[in-house]
Amino acid sequence: MRRAAVEVGEVGFGAWAIGGSWGNVSEDDAMASLHEAVDRGVSFFDTADVYGDGRSERLLARLDRERPGEEIFIATKAGRRLDPHVATGYTIDHIRGFVDRSLQNLSTERIDLLQLHCPPSDVYYNPDLFEGLDGMVADGKLARY
Repeated sequence: MRRAAVEVGEVGFGAWAIGGSWGNVSEDDAMASLHEAVDRGVSFFDTADVYGDGRSERLLARLDRERPGEEIFIATKAGRRLDPHVATGYTIDHIRGFVDRSLQNLSTERIDLLQLHCPPSDVYYNPDLFEGLDGMVADGKLARY
């Protein structure tokens, strides 16, 4: 995998709370927080497909639409939807399905950064998974992972 430097601000926005998993956060309050973050120079946003069952990703897609021309870098995660959450579940077919759902939630054709979400250690010894992720980069679904 080719590694490329990415410049983002020193402070990022963790979007778990706006997903609604940590209490009731209205869409208006979530969007106000996201816009304030951009106004203050935040360019890195961290989310996951499980934050509010995709709500956090959809709010970030809305932010991207509402702030054309802004440098907004979105990192999302995949893997916590597995049930049971075990290393053997981290197959490229499962991850591809999660990525396709995130692409739809984020209203984009390519994810800036995909992270594996709390993978069990054995996942790192699965070359087929990483070959598949390399293929998703080559196909343009992922910029990097």
